[in-house]
Amino acid sequence: MSRNDSYRSPLETRYASQQLRAIWSPQRKFSTWRRLWLALAQAQRELGLDITAAQIEELAAHLDDIDFEAADRHESRLHHDVMAHIHALGEVAPAARSIIHLGATSQFVNCNTELLLIRESLDLIARRLAGIVDALATFATEHRALPTLGFTHFQPAQPTTVGKRATLWAADFAIALEDVEHRIATLRFRGVKGATGTQASFLALFDGDRDKVERLDELVTEKMGWPADHRFVVTGQTYPRLVDAQVLGTLAVAAAGTQKCATDIRLLAHCKEVEEPFEDEQVGSSAMPYKRNPMLCERATGLARFVISLASNGYHTAATQWMERTLDDSANRRLSLPESFLALDGALDAMGRVTRGLVVYPAAILAHVMEELPFLVTEDILMAATRNGADRQEAHELIRRHCQDAARVVKVEGKPNDLLDRLRAETLFDGIDFDALVDPQKRIGMAPEQVDRFVETVVQPIRERF
Repeated sequence: MSRNDSYRSPLETRYASQQLRAIWSPQRKFSTWRRLWLALAQAQRELGLDITAAQIEELAAHLDDIDFEAADRHESRLHHDVMAHIHALGEVAPAARSIIHLGATSQFVNCNTELLLIRESLDLIARRLAGIVDALATFATEHRALPTLGFTHFQPAQPTTVGKRATLWAADFAIALEDVEHRIATLRFRGVKGATGTQASFLALFDGDRDKVERLDELVTEKMGWPADHRFVVTGQTYPRLVDAQVLGTLAVAAAGTQKCATDIRLLAHCKEVEEPFEDEQVGSSAMPYKRNPMLCERATGLARFVISLASNGYHTAATQWMERTLDDSANRRLSLPESFLALDGALDAMGRVTRGLVVYPAAILAHVMEELPFLVTEDILMAATRNGADRQEAHELIRRHCQDAARVVKVEGKPNDLLDRLRAETLFDGIDFDALVDPQKRIGMAPEQVDRFVETVVQPIRERF
């Protein structure tokens, strides 16, 4: 069959980056298995087992030249992927065949490899998140004082600024980044624990020398690039599957922030205020040539939703591991772990492109502010009238009736908001500077300063780390 005659995941063909696909590729997986077998043999030799330098050299010479067809032939016969690859390696390293996987269980290569791939993937996700924070901070600084309508319940509320709103998005991504960095810092290596986690096979290999068994665990951990004090003290056959639940939860946090940001931009695009970048020859719709659909934000939303949906999968898998382990996690995790990373990678790639190229329409933004601002300043008008000697209740009733009439003009007749003209005509409000009250720059509070503080205290440390 050709590649087009069989299902291929869109995560491979459309969404995920080459970097993430390479991390979760068969080549990376099985070459990491071989590096683990090499590290195990090296450590065993250093601790006195009868393993020769020639055997070590032979293993080291065949870390990446994997004969996948040979491995497939062995697996079709053995129905066991680890044994298949042991045989495939033994064929190209015959002198070392007898000491490959010595004393180990399948989860020595499976679990430790997955932890290595998870750590590398988290590093890449962290860099993507940091890049988005940086882009949004640059955007926020540029538009720190550009007034825009704030929304609560998606109804017009007190004005904010375009830049301040962008800091809310950036803050979500910064929280997600903090969670990812915490996960990297606390991730542990499984190490060398044996079939049920008791290290019994290695104790037998070293004739009951418990110190050597402990040192073997340390050495392999260090040889695989992990600090010796960052390994699990105890495991069953596998590392605790709660770790997967934590990781998938962390990815879901990043996905939720992504979806929130993408959704806000989609809503703002509908308002014709802010849009994602749109290329000169890009087609928005096959039927409606004028369309500028927010394709990237919609893609990010869809992929983020998928990542969020997989978070609960990790909890279910961890909760159903019986005693030292069951195998019902295996097929599930072959999907949930890589696909969560690949889907989030695709979502963050889309959001990176969006946040580096956001388009702002200040005139449309100002028009929307001025349409709603007369309603939003009515309390200030009421207070000003009272200070000028008006009866508070009389002024309130007058403003209330004019607000309803002005709203009717806007909603029923489709005409501009004439509330201020109505109020100016009332002698009760003589002496009030209406123009000053509806100056958008005077309604944005400390939004510009908040942008500056956010960039200085939250974003700058991220920029320095990355």
